[in-house]
Amino acid sequence: MSTAPAVEVESLVKRFGDFAAVDDVSFSVEPGELFGFLGPNGAGKTTTISILCTLLTPSDGAARVAGFDVATQPGAVRSSIGLVFQEITLDDYLTGAENLKFHAVLYGCPPRQVRERAAPLLEMVGLTDRADQQVRFYSGGMKRRLEIARGLLHAPRVLFLDEPTIGLDPQTRAHIWAYVDTLREREDTTMFLTTHYMDEAERCDRIAIIDQGKIVAIDTPSALKASIGSDVVTIETADDALALEQVARGLSVDGELTDRGLRLHVPDGEGFVPRLFEHLSVGIRNVNVRRPSLDDVFMEYTGRDIRDAEAGANDQFKMNAMTRGFRR
Repeated sequence: MSTAPAVEVESLVKRFGDFAAVDDVSFSVEPGELFGFLGPNGAGKTTTISILCTLLTPSDGAARVAGFDVATQPGAVRSSIGLVFQEITLDDYLTGAENLKFHAVLYGCPPRQVRERAAPLLEMVGLTDRADQQVRFYSGGMKRRLEIARGLLHAPRVLFLDEPTIGLDPQTRAHIWAYVDTLREREDTTMFLTTHYMDEAERCDRIAIIDQGKIVAIDTPSALKASIGSDVVTIETADDALALEQVARGLSVDGELTDRGLRLHVPDGEGFVPRLFEHLSVGIRNVNVRRPSLDDVFMEYTGRDIRDAEAGANDQFKMNAMTRGFRR
Protein backbone atom coordinates (compact mmCIF):
# COMPACT_ATOMS: atom_id res chain seq x y z
CA MET A 1 0.00 0.00 0.00
CA SER A 2 1.49 3.32 -1.07
CA THR A 3 1.86 6.27 1.29
CA ALA A 4 0.67 9.68 0.11
CA PRO A 5 3.38 12.33 -0.25
CA ALA A 6 3.81 14.75 2.65
CA VAL A 7 4.07 17.58 0.12
CA GLU A 8 2.83 17.43 -3.47
CA VAL A 9 3.22 20.32 -5.93
CA GLU A 10 1.90 20.34 -9.49
CA SER A 11 2.69 23.07 -12.05
CA LEU A 12 2.81 25.75 -9.37
CA VAL A 13 3.01 29.37 -10.52
CA LYS A 14 3.18 32.60 -8.55
CA ARG A 15 3.20 35.90 -10.42
CA PHE A 16 3.73 39.40 -9.13
CA GLY A 17 2.54 41.53 -12.01
CA ASP A 18 4.49 40.39 -15.08
CA PHE A 19 7.17 38.69 -12.97
CA ALA A 20 6.91 34.92 -12.30
CA ALA A 21 8.64 34.31 -8.96
CA VAL A 22 7.63 30.63 -9.18
CA ASP A 23 7.36 29.30 -12.73
CA ASP A 24 5.68 25.93 -13.37
CA VAL A 25 7.23 24.08 -10.42
CA SER A 26 6.39 20.42 -9.71
CA PHE A 27 7.81 18.04 -7.07
CA SER A 28 6.82 15.82 -4.17
CA VAL A 29 8.26 15.14 -0.71
CA GLU A 30 7.94 11.74 0.93
CA PRO A 31 6.90 11.30 4.58
CA GLY A 32 9.89 11.45 6.94
CA GLU A 33 12.16 12.91 4.27
CA LEU A 34 14.55 15.83 4.76
CA PHE A 35 13.98 17.64 1.49
CA GLY A 36 16.04 20.65 0.46
CA PHE A 37 15.37 23.58 -1.81
CA LEU A 38 18.77 24.84 -2.93
CA GLY A 39 19.15 28.15 -4.71
CA PRO A 40 20.35 31.74 -4.40
CA ASN A 41 18.36 34.52 -2.79
CA GLY A 42 15.61 35.57 -5.17
CA ALA A 43 15.37 32.13 -6.81
CA GLY A 44 11.81 31.48 -5.63
CA LYS A 45 12.49 29.40 -2.51
CA THR A 46 10.71 31.58 0.04
CA THR A 47 7.82 32.30 -2.33
CA THR A 48 7.26 28.56 -2.79
CA ILE A 49 7.43 27.85 0.93
CA SER A 50 5.05 30.76 1.61
CA ILE A 51 2.50 29.20 -0.74
CA LEU A 52 2.89 25.79 0.91
CA CYS A 53 2.35 27.41 4.33
CA THR A 54 -0.74 29.28 3.00
CA LEU A 55 0.89 32.71 3.49
CA LEU A 56 0.54 33.37 -0.27
CA THR A 57 -2.04 32.12 -2.75
CA PRO A 58 -0.82 30.53 -5.99
CA SER A 59 -1.49 32.18 -9.34
CA ASP A 60 -1.84 28.78 -10.99
CA GLY A 61 -1.24 25.11 -10.34
CA ALA A 62 -1.93 23.09 -7.20
CA ALA A 63 -0.21 22.14 -3.96
CA ARG A 64 -1.11 19.78 -1.13
CA VAL A 65 0.55 19.54 2.26
CA ALA A 66 -0.20 16.58 4.56
CA GLY A 67 -2.93 15.68 2.09
CA PHE A 68 -4.70 19.08 2.28
CA ASP A 69 -5.07 21.56 -0.57
CA VAL A 70 -3.32 24.85 0.26
CA ALA A 71 -5.93 26.91 -1.62
CA THR A 72 -9.16 25.27 -0.46
CA GLN A 73 -8.14 23.82 2.95
CA PRO A 74 -5.75 26.41 4.43
CA GLY A 75 -6.87 25.83 8.02
CA ALA A 76 -6.15 22.10 7.82
CA VAL A 77 -2.75 22.82 6.26
CA ARG A 78 -1.80 25.29 9.03
CA SER A 79 -2.73 22.84 11.78
CA SER A 80 -0.52 20.19 10.13
CA ILE A 81 2.69 22.21 9.74
CA GLY A 82 5.36 23.96 11.74
CA LEU A 83 7.32 26.88 10.35
CA VAL A 84 10.67 28.42 11.24
CA PHE A 85 10.94 31.75 9.42
CA GLN A 86 14.11 33.48 8.19
CA GLU A 87 13.37 36.32 10.61
CA ILE A 88 13.05 35.80 14.36
CA THR A 89 9.36 35.93 15.37
CA LEU A 90 9.62 35.32 19.12
CA ASP A 91 8.32 37.71 21.78
CA ASP A 92 11.48 39.10 23.39
CA TYR A 93 9.71 40.00 26.64
CA LEU A 94 8.33 36.53 27.24
CA THR A 95 10.48 33.73 28.59
CA GLY A 96 11.36 30.72 26.48
CA ALA A 97 8.70 28.62 28.21
CA GLU A 98 6.12 31.41 27.86
CA ASN A 99 6.80 31.67 24.12
CA LEU A 100 6.00 27.97 23.80
CA LYS A 101 2.79 28.34 25.84
CA PHE A 102 1.69 31.33 23.75
CA HIS A 103 2.27 29.32 20.58
CA ALA A 104 0.26 26.45 22.06
CA VAL A 105 -2.69 28.77 22.72
CA LEU A 106 -2.63 30.03 19.11
CA TYR A 107 -2.70 26.44 17.84
CA GLY A 108 -5.33 25.32 20.33
CA CYS A 109 -3.06 22.69 21.84
CA PRO A 110 -4.54 20.92 24.88
CA PRO A 111 -2.71 21.77 28.15
CA ARG A 112 -1.75 18.14 28.59
CA GLN A 113 0.03 18.11 25.22
CA VAL A 114 1.94 21.26 26.19
CA ARG A 115 3.02 19.69 29.48
CA GLU A 116 4.11 16.49 27.76
CA ARG A 117 6.04 18.09 24.88
CA ALA A 118 7.43 21.43 26.07
CA ALA A 119 10.01 20.14 28.55
CA PRO A 120 11.42 17.38 26.27
CA LEU A 121 11.66 19.81 23.35
CA LEU A 122 13.47 22.42 25.45
CA GLU A 123 15.86 19.71 26.63
CA MET A 124 16.42 18.51 23.07
CA VAL A 125 17.47 21.99 21.90
CA GLY A 126 19.58 22.60 24.98
CA LEU A 127 17.48 25.35 26.58
CA THR A 128 16.14 23.72 29.74
CA ASP A 129 18.27 25.91 32.00
CA ARG A 130 17.20 29.07 30.12
CA ALA A 131 13.49 28.29 29.88
CA ASP A 132 12.53 30.90 32.49
CA GLN A 133 14.72 33.67 31.09
CA GLN A 134 13.34 36.40 28.83
CA VAL A 135 14.16 35.77 25.19
CA ARG A 136 15.71 39.24 24.80
CA PHE A 137 18.70 37.86 26.69
CA TYR A 138 19.13 34.92 24.28
CA SER A 139 21.82 34.79 21.61
CA GLY A 140 20.82 34.49 17.96
CA GLY A 141 21.54 30.76 18.00
CA MET A 142 19.48 30.21 21.15
CA LYS A 143 16.53 32.06 19.60
CA ARG A 144 16.74 29.90 16.50
CA ARG A 145 16.80 26.74 18.61
CA LEU A 146 13.75 27.93 20.55
CA GLU A 147 11.93 28.61 17.27
CA ILE A 148 12.63 25.05 16.13
CA ALA A 149 11.24 23.72 19.43
CA ARG A 150 8.22 26.01 19.06
CA GLY A 151 7.61 24.77 15.52
CA LEU A 152 7.45 21.19 16.79
CA LEU A 153 5.32 21.81 19.90
CA HIS A 154 2.00 20.92 18.25
CA ALA A 155 3.50 17.76 16.64
CA PRO A 156 3.25 18.91 13.01
CA ARG A 157 3.41 16.43 10.17
CA VAL A 158 5.67 18.75 8.14
CA LEU A 159 8.22 21.25 9.52
CA PHE A 160 9.29 24.02 7.15
CA LEU A 161 12.74 25.51 7.79
CA ASP A 162 13.20 28.65 5.69
CA GLU A 163 16.94 29.46 5.71
CA PRO A 164 17.11 28.44 9.42
CA THR A 165 20.79 29.32 9.90
CA ILE A 166 21.02 32.52 7.86
CA GLY A 167 23.03 35.21 9.63
CA LEU A 168 24.51 32.78 12.16
CA ASP A 169 28.23 32.14 12.61
CA PRO A 170 29.65 28.77 11.42
CA GLN A 171 29.90 27.32 14.93
CA THR A 172 26.29 28.18 15.76
CA ARG A 173 25.17 26.82 12.38
CA ALA A 174 26.89 23.52 13.22
CA HIS A 175 25.10 23.41 16.58
CA ILE A 176 21.73 24.09 14.97
CA TRP A 177 22.29 21.17 12.60
CA ALA A 178 23.26 18.92 15.50
CA TYR A 179 19.85 19.67 17.01
CA VAL A 180 18.11 19.08 13.66
CA ASP A 181 19.82 15.68 13.42
CA THR A 182 18.54 14.88 16.91
CA LEU A 183 15.05 15.95 15.87
CA ARG A 184 15.12 13.55 12.96
CA GLU A 185 15.91 10.68 15.32
CA ARG A 186 13.22 11.55 17.89
CA GLU A 187 10.39 13.14 15.90
CA ASP A 188 8.42 11.51 13.11
CA THR A 189 8.34 14.73 11.10
CA THR A 190 8.93 15.51 7.43
CA MET A 191 11.34 18.43 7.07
CA PHE A 192 11.37 20.88 4.17
CA LEU A 193 14.48 23.06 4.13
CA THR A 194 15.33 26.08 1.99
CA THR A 195 18.99 27.06 1.86
CA HIS A 196 21.72 28.60 -0.24
CA TYR A 197 24.45 26.83 1.75
CA MET A 198 25.92 23.82 -0.05
CA ASP A 199 26.97 22.04 3.16
CA GLU A 200 23.35 22.15 4.39
CA ALA A 201 22.05 20.80 1.09
CA GLU A 202 24.48 17.87 1.43
CA ARG A 203 22.60 16.78 4.56
CA CYS A 204 19.29 16.37 2.72
CA ASP A 205 17.86 13.07 1.49
CA ARG A 206 17.00 14.83 -1.77
CA ILE A 207 17.42 18.35 -3.05
CA ALA A 208 15.75 20.41 -5.76
CA ILE A 209 17.90 23.08 -7.35
CA ILE A 210 15.78 26.13 -8.10
CA ASP A 211 16.95 29.09 -10.15
CA GLN A 212 14.93 32.02 -11.49
CA GLY A 213 11.70 30.40 -10.35
CA LYS A 214 12.27 27.05 -12.07
CA ILE A 215 13.47 23.68 -10.76
CA VAL A 216 16.42 22.72 -12.95
CA ALA A 217 17.37 19.45 -11.21
CA ILE A 218 16.09 17.22 -8.43
CA ASP A 219 17.67 14.09 -6.91
CA THR A 220 19.85 12.91 -4.04
CA PRO A 221 23.05 14.94 -3.52
CA SER A 222 25.19 11.97 -4.54
CA ALA A 223 23.16 11.32 -7.71
CA LEU A 224 23.32 14.97 -8.73
CA LYS A 225 27.08 15.03 -8.32
CA ALA A 226 27.38 11.76 -10.24
CA SER A 227 25.27 13.24 -13.05
CA ILE A 228 28.18 15.50 -13.96
CA GLY A 229 30.24 12.37 -14.50
CA SER A 230 33.64 14.00 -14.39
CA ASP A 231 36.42 15.34 -12.22
CA VAL A 232 36.80 19.09 -11.78
CA VAL A 233 40.17 20.65 -12.60
CA THR A 234 40.60 24.29 -11.58
CA ILE A 235 43.69 26.19 -12.73
CA GLU A 236 44.91 29.71 -12.07
CA THR A 237 47.23 31.11 -14.73
CA ALA A 238 48.81 34.37 -15.76
CA ASP A 239 46.11 34.71 -18.44
CA ASP A 240 43.02 32.56 -17.84
CA ALA A 241 41.24 33.72 -21.00
CA LEU A 242 44.19 32.68 -23.17
CA ALA A 243 44.46 29.39 -21.27
CA LEU A 244 40.78 28.71 -22.03
CA GLU A 245 41.41 29.23 -25.74
CA GLN A 246 44.47 26.94 -25.73
CA VAL A 247 42.67 24.16 -23.83
CA ALA A 248 39.68 24.29 -26.18
CA ARG A 249 41.88 24.33 -29.30
CA GLY A 250 44.61 21.88 -28.26
CA LEU A 251 42.75 19.46 -25.98
CA SER A 252 39.14 19.84 -27.19
CA VAL A 253 37.97 20.48 -23.65
CA ASP A 254 35.37 23.14 -22.86
CA GLY A 255 35.71 25.15 -19.68
CA GLU A 256 34.41 28.24 -17.96
CA LEU A 257 36.07 31.23 -16.39
CA THR A 258 35.25 31.82 -12.71
CA ASP A 259 36.50 34.21 -10.06
CA ARG A 260 38.77 31.39 -8.85
CA GLY A 261 40.33 30.59 -12.23
CA LEU A 262 39.58 28.34 -15.19
CA ARG A 263 37.27 25.39 -14.41
CA LEU A 264 37.39 22.23 -16.55
CA HIS A 265 35.34 19.02 -16.38
CA VAL A 266 37.27 15.90 -17.46
CA PRO A 267 36.80 12.12 -16.91
CA ASP A 268 40.22 11.60 -15.28
CA GLY A 269 41.58 14.70 -13.58
CA GLU A 270 44.92 13.27 -12.49
CA GLY A 271 45.65 11.87 -15.94
CA PHE A 272 44.59 15.12 -17.60
CA VAL A 273 46.92 17.46 -15.67
CA PRO A 274 50.21 16.37 -17.38
CA ARG A 275 48.60 16.92 -20.80
CA LEU A 276 47.37 20.29 -19.61
CA PHE A 277 50.90 21.38 -18.72
CA GLU A 278 52.14 20.33 -22.15
CA HIS A 279 49.61 22.41 -24.05
CA LEU A 280 49.60 25.65 -22.08
CA SER A 281 52.06 28.40 -22.93
CA VAL A 282 50.90 30.70 -20.11
CA GLY A 283 52.32 30.52 -16.60
CA ILE A 284 50.40 28.20 -14.27
CA ARG A 285 50.06 29.44 -10.70
CA ASN A 286 47.86 26.80 -9.14
CA VAL A 287 46.14 23.50 -10.07
CA ASN A 288 43.41 21.73 -8.11
CA VAL A 289 41.79 18.37 -8.94
CA ARG A 290 38.70 17.10 -7.11
CA ARG A 291 35.49 15.18 -7.44
CA PRO A 292 32.35 17.18 -8.32
CA SER A 293 30.62 19.15 -5.57
CA LEU A 294 27.15 20.66 -5.37
CA ASP A 295 28.76 23.95 -6.43
CA ASP A 296 29.73 22.21 -9.67
CA VAL A 297 26.23 20.76 -10.01
CA PHE A 298 24.72 24.23 -9.66
CA MET A 299 27.14 25.56 -12.27
CA GLU A 300 26.38 22.67 -14.62
CA TYR A 301 22.61 23.09 -14.48
CA THR A 302 22.38 26.89 -14.34
CA GLY A 303 25.55 28.04 -16.08
CA ARG A 304 26.36 30.24 -13.08
CA ASP A 305 28.14 30.05 -9.76
CA ILE A 306 25.65 30.35 -6.90
CA ARG A 307 27.49 33.46 -5.64
CA ASP A 308 27.12 35.05 -9.08
CA ALA A 309 23.43 34.10 -9.03
CA GLU A 310 23.06 35.75 -5.61
CA ALA A 311 24.68 38.93 -6.89
CA GLY A 312 22.46 38.94 -9.97
CA ALA A 313 19.34 38.49 -7.86
CA ASN A 314 20.38 41.38 -5.62
CA ASP A 315 21.03 43.60 -8.64
CA GLN A 316 17.62 42.70 -10.09
CA PHE A 317 15.96 43.44 -6.76
CA LYS A 318 17.59 46.89 -6.65
CA MET A 319 16.58 47.57 -10.26
CA ASN A 320 12.97 46.58 -9.57
CA ALA A 321 12.92 48.83 -6.51
CA MET A 322 14.30 51.74 -8.57
CA THR A 323 11.74 51.11 -11.29
CA ARG A 324 8.89 51.10 -8.80
CA GLY A 325 10.24 54.36 -7.41
CA PHE A 326 10.24 56.03 -10.84
CA ARG A 327 6.68 54.89 -11.49
CA ARG A 328 5.32 56.69 -8.41
